[in-house]
Amino acid sequence: MNTEQLKQLENDLWAAADSLRANSDLKASEYGTPVLGLIFLKFADINYRRHEDEINAEFEQNQGGWLEKPIEEIAIAKCGFYLPDFARYQYLLDLPESADIAGAIEKAMIAIEEYKPELAGSLPKEEYHRLTRTPETRDLPFELLRKFDNIPDEATGDVFGQIYEYFLGKFALAEGQGGGEFFTPRSVVRLMVEIVEPHGGTVFDPACGSGGMFVQSADFIAKHRAEREAQGQDTSVFVYGQEKQGETVKLARMNLAVNGLRGEIAPAITYYTDVFDSLGRFDYVLANPPFNVDDVSLEAVKDDRRFNTYGIPQNKTKLKKSEQGKATVPNANYLWINLFATSLKEPDGDYPGGRAGLVMANSASDARHSEAEIRQTLIEQNLIYAMAQYGTKNVDLLF
Repeated sequence: MNTEQLKQLENDLWAAADSLRANSDLKASEYGTPVLGLIFLKFADINYRRHEDEINAEFEQNQGGWLEKPIEEIAIAKCGFYLPDFARYQYLLDLPESADIAGAIEKAMIAIEEYKPELAGSLPKEEYHRLTRTPETRDLPFELLRKFDNIPDEATGDVFGQIYEYFLGKFALAEGQGGGEFFTPRSVVRLMVEIVEPHGGTVFDPACGSGGMFVQSADFIAKHRAEREAQGQDTSVFVYGQEKQGETVKLARMNLAVNGLRGEIAPAITYYTDVFDSLGRFDYVLANPPFNVDDVSLEAVKDDRRFNTYGIPQNKTKLKKSEQGKATVPNANYLWINLFATSLKEPDGDYPGGRAGLVMANSASDARHSEAEIRQTLIEQNLIYAMAQYGTKNVDLLF
């Protein structure tokens, strides 16, 4: 699916969802979550059908033998999740309009979580009942099912992520919240992945959003898997993500499931919480963190090795006694750069050490004062391999 087709699909799907809002008394916050849940279900079904023949063939071939496994176990190994018949999109579409559609959708979501514990609590369930609370909105779940059946079968999990973020932004705008955060452009992520070359191992994104970096890493690994495995290398990958927005954490977990990725996504503010004990742990770090944050507590990060190994960004002026303990980092860009560097594994024997790729505001490349000192330390220790400016955008890519 090219950019133009994706844009048209996004617009068509949003028009369908928004027309339902316009003809009901629901706020975006009330119908946004169930809309996103059905988009997930559609993509899960598309991905499951891609693997279904292979799943069924292995189940039938091994039935009655010592290799026999439950079909759900085979399905999870093949595509990352299992969809029983009553959780299939077409099954729900084929239900009569007189049926309890909301209850059927809830049952489908419960089953998906049952066979995929990592998704526990991430899928909407009772929200579909709230959609039917008035005569005017009673048919909304069925109408949404029909509208989102227009998503084409060739749509990939990465397209799922883009559509999801598009909808999140639209829902935020509809609520007057200033819009959502969108995906890093595909071309940027692909460039980062091609340079960092994640061939398997652990991948960390401490500001993971909906998990797009993980999807691109998995695509790169898949393209090179045969070549690497022929050389005796392990190409399995496990991803770790932290994200501060609770709803986006759910999205990222769904994104991993749709793409058959193994990993953990945790809700956390990375400045203050290190869920995965990240110091020196990961083979690869790929991230597009928030730029130019200026309200991070200096007291909370100044003694944290994740952030202070190469120097802490801070104002040089001496604070008054009454202000001490309330100081903030003047700009958090170099907190992130420190974090990416310190999260990588150290070289060991034939292992060359971890590699990172990150998107950063280009103002970081000539920032002065304490940031300049940190930048000098990073360069002198040979930690920066390359920096590329992205088109006319106000960002740099660091490796």
